[in-house]
Amino acid sequence: MSLCTRPVHFPCSSVKYWFFIHIFRNSSLATPRYDESSIRVLKGLEPVRQRPGMYTRTDNPLHILQEVVDNAADEALAGFGRNIQVVLHTDGSVSVEDDGRGIPVGMHPEENAPVVEIVFTRLHAGGKFDKKAGGAYAFSGGLHGVGVSVTNALSTRLEVTVWRDGKTQQIVFEHGNVVQPLQQVEGAGRKKRGTRVRLWPDPQFFDSAAIPIAELVHSLRSKAVLLEGTKVSLTIEKTGETRQWQYEDGLRGYLEEALGDAEKVVPLFEGRQYAGAGDDNYAEGEGAHWVVAWTAEGQVVRESYVNLISTTAGGTHEAGLRDGLFNAVKSFAELHGLIPKGVKLLSEDVFARASFVLSAKVLDPQFQGQIKERLNSRDAVRLVGGYVKNALELAMHANVEVGKKLAEIAIRQAQARARSAQKVEKRKSSGVAVLPGKLTDCESTDASRTEVFLVEGDSAGGSAKMGRDKEFQAVLPLRGKVLNSWEVDRDRLFANNEIHDISVAIGVDPHGPNDNPDLSGLRYGRICILSDADVDGAHIQVLLLTLFFKHFPKLIEAGHVYVARPPLFRLDVPAVGKRAARKVYCLDEGELQAAQDKLRAEGVREGSWSISRFKGLGEMSAEQLWDTTMNPDTRRLLQVTTGELDMDATVRMFDMLMGKGESSQRRSWLEEKGNLAEVDV
Repeated sequence: MSLCTRPVHFPCSSVKYWFFIHIFRNSSLATPRYDESSIRVLKGLEPVRQRPGMYTRTDNPLHILQEVVDNAADEALAGFGRNIQVVLHTDGSVSVEDDGRGIPVGMHPEENAPVVEIVFTRLHAGGKFDKKAGGAYAFSGGLHGVGVSVTNALSTRLEVTVWRDGKTQQIVFEHGNVVQPLQQVEGAGRKKRGTRVRLWPDPQFFDSAAIPIAELVHSLRSKAVLLEGTKVSLTIEKTGETRQWQYEDGLRGYLEEALGDAEKVVPLFEGRQYAGAGDDNYAEGEGAHWVVAWTAEGQVVRESYVNLISTTAGGTHEAGLRDGLFNAVKSFAELHGLIPKGVKLLSEDVFARASFVLSAKVLDPQFQGQIKERLNSRDAVRLVGGYVKNALELAMHANVEVGKKLAEIAIRQAQARARSAQKVEKRKSSGVAVLPGKLTDCESTDASRTEVFLVEGDSAGGSAKMGRDKEFQAVLPLRGKVLNSWEVDRDRLFANNEIHDISVAIGVDPHGPNDNPDLSGLRYGRICILSDADVDGAHIQVLLLTLFFKHFPKLIEAGHVYVARPPLFRLDVPAVGKRAARKVYCLDEGELQAAQDKLRAEGVREGSWSISRFKGLGEMSAEQLWDTTMNPDTRRLLQVTTGELDMDATVRMFDMLMGKGESSQRRSWLEEKGNLAEVDV
């Protein structure tokens, strides 16, 4: 049940300690030892080596290698360098070389150390923080402040060679520490420039020390596609094989190659647009390049990138592409009277058979987690969506026959979806229990897209009802805290009104882990726990997750249970220059501090913004709740999964934490773990 940026898991020691400190805060527990010696300060790269999973993937070293490749790609994106060479050496090391400007090697004016050393040994250091006019990188793959410093921390050895200003200089690290200070060495001619990084990944931090070749090839080829004209090569010394990629056709050629012989219903739709210097809404250069193809059958191809970073989990830029395509097709179909009576077009109808490659440029991208798999920047929805909508509308009106054909594809998809939903309704119409009176249901009966929010309290429920999309979102308010159901027999569950209403609303009866329950009556594809972002809200999350884990385990196993993450803070930022006033939402104090640091870096005057803390969901307006927590394009929704667990050990942990007769074990556990608690009081 750890609430992280990945799907929520149930590891044996997973339940956040402070949830249970809150549950038992009225118990007479022994006070754990907490004094000056309890505080430990992790310095340098030590946090990465102690908790590598917080900063990178730990299944294999591919991601720490990609950080180095991304730096080389950023040089090409900035207009410097035309070659990126990656070599897998026989000794297990990997080298990445580019012909960019070369990492600066002079002394940093404030840190009194060579800049190249700081870049590889400090978590929050790099040229990509300099976003002002004339900065080193106008666009880059993110500002989470880690990058190659994590690569260095998780390598047994790392060598950096820099060709700059007619000199060749080298610095060597081992386990993140400098073992050979920066020094000038014999090297290539005076005209050579660029950087070469050679790293030896430390196998103790990864499940497998082998780099997956197929994924690496895909990543390198993608860089060549997105950097038109740049030559990217991969050499495998063990086999003597060398591959090279250089695409002059860019995204179009890449998508056509990926689709192969698949029949295209309409011609490829390609466009690109970037903000100019006088744009009032976006920074100069922000925008997107996209290619979209609609095919009759076969697998769809969908790839997206932000500043050359592959976003395999999508994000707000993909949401913008989807919205732009949908709004353009819908507007065209309505203008020409093509939509039959009773048919309602949805974005998924336009998007169902669409393949695309999308490359967005965002000045200051905000990603979900350090591995940058999903873009969270809310402005990207409007940025990409607006440009795509305008471009597709122009294309459809310029070629009306193609426009009508595209509209017909979406209409047929909508009709097929409606027929499918009718079949589901007929199958479920008999023998359904009376739905709870406080359930505000949605219009759709298609369980593949519907979702229900289990909301804490009537006040928050009111905001959720007003802010939701009534087409596919339902709301079930819960009164008070749900019963601790860990030791409640299944046949006694329905004595509790809240649990009875939850079961009837979702359409699934309680069951055990070894049962084979009938899930055909499931009314919602997503069951979302929505509670306040405070200790009481966390307590309610624990009780509901306990209910689903104990009495509805197949719903978790099938991936139907989610936890919504509403923000705890709101920053009201005044207008600055051409940028309008805006609101910035933050999940916790860490994000709040990061957001304020970002405002200072943007030149916003200290103290000009105001900070509001939400005491609960009931304080949020319907519009705020929709924008931050319920809108599928901009919300943060975490899927609950069990993963590959030792279920016996997990059940024992729940027995200790939730069992009524386990107070002595709980006390011992709290005495041992209490120092790690993060109590919000």
